[in-house]
Amino acid sequence: MSPELDAAMLAADELLLVPDHLMLRDGPATGHAVLVAGGLFRDVGPAGVLAARHPHLTPLALPGKLLMPGMIDAHHHLTQSFGKSLAYGEPSEIFRRVWVPLESSLDDEFVYLASKLAALESLRGGFTTVCDAGTRAPGDIGAIAAAVQEAGLRCVLGLICNDGGNDSSAGERREILARAGHFLGRWPREGLVHPSLAVSVPEAASDEMLAGVSSLCAEARAIFQTHVNEHLASVERSVVQRGCRPLELLARLDALGPQVLIAHGTLVTPSELMQLRDTDTAVSYNPVASQWKGNAVAPANLMATMGIRFGLGTDATRSDAFRLMDAAEAAQKLAFGLAVGDASSGGGWTWFDHATHEGARAVGLDHLTGEIAAGKHADFLIVDVDTPEMCTSVDLTWDLVRLGNRDQISAVFVAGRLRLWEGWPPDWDARALQRRLAEIAHAAMDRAPILRLHPTAAEHRRLCRARAEGGLGLGPQ
Repeated sequence: MSPELDAAMLAADELLLVPDHLMLRDGPATGHAVLVAGGLFRDVGPAGVLAARHPHLTPLALPGKLLMPGMIDAHHHLTQSFGKSLAYGEPSEIFRRVWVPLESSLDDEFVYLASKLAALESLRGGFTTVCDAGTRAPGDIGAIAAAVQEAGLRCVLGLICNDGGNDSSAGERREILARAGHFLGRWPREGLVHPSLAVSVPEAASDEMLAGVSSLCAEARAIFQTHVNEHLASVERSVVQRGCRPLELLARLDALGPQVLIAHGTLVTPSELMQLRDTDTAVSYNPVASQWKGNAVAPANLMATMGIRFGLGTDATRSDAFRLMDAAEAAQKLAFGLAVGDASSGGGWTWFDHATHEGARAVGLDHLTGEIAAGKHADFLIVDVDTPEMCTSVDLTWDLVRLGNRDQISAVFVAGRLRLWEGWPPDWDARALQRRLAEIAHAAMDRAPILRLHPTAAEHRRLCRARAEGGLGLGPQ
């Protein structure tokens, strides 16, 4: 009988792991093993072959377990996650009423604490990489970088380069572009932090800034992030201010390309889909954001068929990769599949792929992560599939999409190092972090000039009852 798995067994410098199931790029395999050493997958193949090839190592059996790639969150806001409950029931474009006022009130300590808590949430949810779209908090963005590195989360970290539009001065533009160029060289390429540049929405930057930031990212092989065609209000604002839709503006400036990751892309025309495909621009498909506050659902299944690169993003809603895959499939089924009788709506594997290796491709890290393959960084999960829900599985991939649960994650590794064991970090005090942030979070929210339009659940219930008792019989309008 194999000894019961514990964190100490997974702390060795070299590990020859033999799970019951190994999730490879083309699907699950049995009877396979992986060698993890020096932060990388060094060897992958049949268990017997690897045992013979590496006789100095004792194979570590993982009965009832699946070893799979860590998942990629292609769109996050790490400094907003702690205030996620502020967004419940709110109409679109909450960044103007909630996120900008909230982030502008945060100091460096709060940015660090909030980012580390968000990193912990991501790891607990099965994400080993997040793509952060930038913070509006004052101070040094290094506080975010320190937080994710200490938590052990891989991060594409965006620096916001807004200059306010075409009325900005030439001096302002030069200063921002100089800071952006310095930022792109600030961290080593093989580390956990991967610098990126961002513009909140295209109409928040001048033509020169949009073209310049995109060009800098292309030269540095970094990612340029911007929120594009997310809400009706944003599309109309761009048309009024710049004479074209946000995606059309980027295309007009030759600012699209393989270095660009647009967030959301829910409101896209047929010609805009062609522009995305022809320029190899990537998209983050954020289905939970559509459920919570969106005007529409991005046509992700169509994007997949067209060959448009995309990953799945949380948009700082909830950091649960399994629920994100489920939402990705369900949103496509409800928004597009039902009307045309498409019972498959991606077939499960589409959403798993775009949560892993296709997600890594969208955020520009497919050379490093996203799959179990020799030479890639060892970012992976050990998942318990010996559960009542999965014990009779005939399609493990689709079961992970529809039935998978973050409580099944036994271990999370990033760069070959154990970062979480049974939901908690083995080498730092996460509960102390929670207590400290809980002490100061509500004060920060209270002092920020936030405008919420929807009451809390308790107040909403009271209002509904009052209306009903008053004979109106109406819910909130």
